[in-house]
Amino acid sequence: MSHPDILVAGRMPPNILDQLEASFTVHCLPEAADEAQMMIDAVGERIRGVATNAVQAPQIEMLERLPRLEIMASSGIGTDALNVDYAGKRGIHVTNTPDVLTDDVADAAIMLMLATSRQLVLADRNVRAGCWLEGLSLARRVSGKRLGILGLGRIGQAIAKRAAAFDMPIGYHQRHINPDVSYTYYHSPTALAADSDFLVVVVPGGSETDRMVDAAVLDALGPEGILVNIGRGTTVDEPALIEALTEGRIRGAGLDVLADEPNVPDALRTLDNVVLAPHYASATVETRLAMGQLVVDNLRAHFDGRTLLTPVG
Repeated sequence: MSHPDILVAGRMPPNILDQLEASFTVHCLPEAADEAQMMIDAVGERIRGVATNAVQAPQIEMLERLPRLEIMASSGIGTDALNVDYAGKRGIHVTNTPDVLTDDVADAAIMLMLATSRQLVLADRNVRAGCWLEGLSLARRVSGKRLGILGLGRIGQAIAKRAAAFDMPIGYHQRHINPDVSYTYYHSPTALAADSDFLVVVVPGGSETDRMVDAAVLDALGPEGILVNIGRGTTVDEPALIEALTEGRIRGAGLDVLADEPNVPDALRTLDNVVLAPHYASATVETRLAMGQLVVDNLRAHFDGRTLLTPVG
């Protein structure tokens, strides 16, 4: 009996391919557009499943050329690139990998808060260049400062738990009040920012959150405030952020995500009050292996006729 045909589209954790090849006929989508086109021409009508990630998922134009597609299993928590509405209309199942990356992403948020506030990157650069304290100002502490969390989901709550150890008063904003937490709820991102020293953005991407953190929010955060974004780059108005950083209207930013990844505006590259990471918050061996395993397990569950482990929606 032949194995179902699976298309692997995008970067995958290292434990995926061997397992997929044991259960499926695997086709790895080439990065070059012309080669990808040739592959889809050759095998598109046979593809029944897609293994992908939360950033590089196939777009609708390609999905339309996969008429037998039954499931997309994504490595990552974000769904804005997965065309969930389109998939639902076609009856295509979509899965992601929540929970397994929560702790590492929360750790990364705290790391960016500390690194930005304590000028760690600039200090490291000084020492390596033999400049020692030259040009370094006194940093600001994190302990005891007010933390605003924009999006109090799994990751947001994990960040709050860690921040509590720093004696940080915690506030949050999202569409609905969470009755299970004691943190202070704010009715808008602007109100939250106005009462925060650190504003951590954890909301997903998509039209509802596009440029949610705009100039008004940044001005409310103020000249002593620090922005940390570990959600999606599109949730922050990047030109407005650059202006606020350049003009000193906020003190700094720690960014794991950008609006047009992997392209980085020159201004962000050169500002000393910015700490940058390459969308790397969940990039530990432990988490990536767990994410990969969940992709494999969801695909196997579907084709074995079992309940999906982590369906989207």
